[in-house]
Amino acid sequence: MAGGGFVDGGTGKHYDGGITVFVLFTCMVGATGGLIFGYDIGISGGVTSMDIFLKRFFPSVYHKESKAGAGNAYCKFDSHLLQLFTSSLYLAALVASFFASWVTRVYGRKMSMFFGGLTFLVGSLLNGFAQNVAMLIIGRVFLGIGVGFCNQSVPMYLSEMAPANLRGALNIGFQMATTIGILVANLINYGTSNIKGHLGWRLSLGLAGVPAAMVTIGGLILPDSPNSLIDRGKQQEARRMLQKIRGTDNVDDEFQDLVEASESSKAVDNPWKNILKSKNRPQLIMAMLIPSFQQLTGINVIMFYAPVLFKTLGFGDDAALMSSVITGVVNVVATSVSIFCVDRVGRRALFLEGGVQMFICQILTALFIGHTYGSTGQGEFSKASANFVVFLICAYVAAFAWSWGPLGWLVPSEIFPLETRSAGTAITVMFNMIFTFIIAQCFLTMLCYMKFGLFLFFSGFVIIMTTFIYFFLPETKNVPIEEMYAVWKAHWFWGKYIPDEALGSYAKSIQMPKKA
Repeated sequence: MAGGGFVDGGTGKHYDGGITVFVLFTCMVGATGGLIFGYDIGISGGVTSMDIFLKRFFPSVYHKESKAGAGNAYCKFDSHLLQLFTSSLYLAALVASFFASWVTRVYGRKMSMFFGGLTFLVGSLLNGFAQNVAMLIIGRVFLGIGVGFCNQSVPMYLSEMAPANLRGALNIGFQMATTIGILVANLINYGTSNIKGHLGWRLSLGLAGVPAAMVTIGGLILPDSPNSLIDRGKQQEARRMLQKIRGTDNVDDEFQDLVEASESSKAVDNPWKNILKSKNRPQLIMAMLIPSFQQLTGINVIMFYAPVLFKTLGFGDDAALMSSVITGVVNVVATSVSIFCVDRVGRRALFLEGGVQMFICQILTALFIGHTYGSTGQGEFSKASANFVVFLICAYVAAFAWSWGPLGWLVPSEIFPLETRSAGTAITVMFNMIFTFIIAQCFLTMLCYMKFGLFLFFSGFVIIMTTFIYFFLPETKNVPIEEMYAVWKAHWFWGKYIPDEALGSYAKSIQMPKKA
């Protein structure tokens, strides 16, 4: 079919060994890096909907929001300072990703995870004890550094530890941890919102230290991946680790491929310069567009500001927080669907189905909100209409959670050769954080000016990104990372960028069919 040049799951190279208890344990501990990302996403929106928090740090927003029935509902939370509270984290993560790339390459994936968890812990303490907006934002900067390091190292670590036929499911453990973090944060917000005084929001922000401590400890106890050990000259230790995670002594083929990839990597003085070469063009484009598109789905409209959005739509305080809890539950359940399906049906099918479902939900949400509030922001949802909007948002979250959510991290983490993997992952994190920052900084203002048309705005991007995946992303399920050049060589469009010498010995020995 069009855009269908790919290596089928049955034609990829197969190594001896399989899933072991040890690799499951290491991947589960490694995936806790997603907890800190998810916890922050969930906690910030809930805290910014708490009146006592707004009254102390953002009094202008509090006075505007507290005037029941007055003013334009779309503009109640429009505040650049409030948006900066949320978005400053992602700007810090963007800058940190450059340094994280170097640390991950030179000192290993686990050291990058350890540093990320430690800085996130510092940020959570600063936020929990914050006395003014400046202290809040400095804390957010430390949180952002932690997110930048963990988002750079964890998906790479999981992809390298997992066997090829289960790489998708184990890598999505990162996204599952992210969704669990969001759900836990929503539940904590719901509980702490009823605590009198300032203890509620302080607990919400300060408890981010719990997942941060888990990641920090994980960075100390986890083994390094065989790829990282080989890259740092520890070949015997790498062989033993590969035998341990594969559950067999017969790892010669896979080990030799890793060694060859490492030797090619060491021949590259500057991975940032190498990634610009023609043979890396497809991976570079994917590393830039997939994380950008992930944010342009509009998911953070829901995840950052779910309670704020629901309050804007006329839900009470408790109802808004409970609605965000419901979307959090849907997020976790739908991510588990992706874990079970991604290595069976493949990445493309989930991307495409998720895109269609998100588009439909966004269009219907825009129509219902537009019908109720029009362009003036005056109106009120009936109970039935409000429940239907919650259903549409849940269906939208579900589609994202089994498609663009996990795959936005999985695909970029598995397509780069070792020689450019750290730089490629850094680019993925960088573009993700750039667009996350833009959305977080602009959403409330966009909602004020674009009104219900904001959902139509994001639905337009969903059409573009789904079309892009259909034509330009080949299937990568069950393909060993070190044989990934063969996938691009077989693609109808990207094949012209891949020279024959870029293919591994195995890929050259098989017939790679091109599909039009």
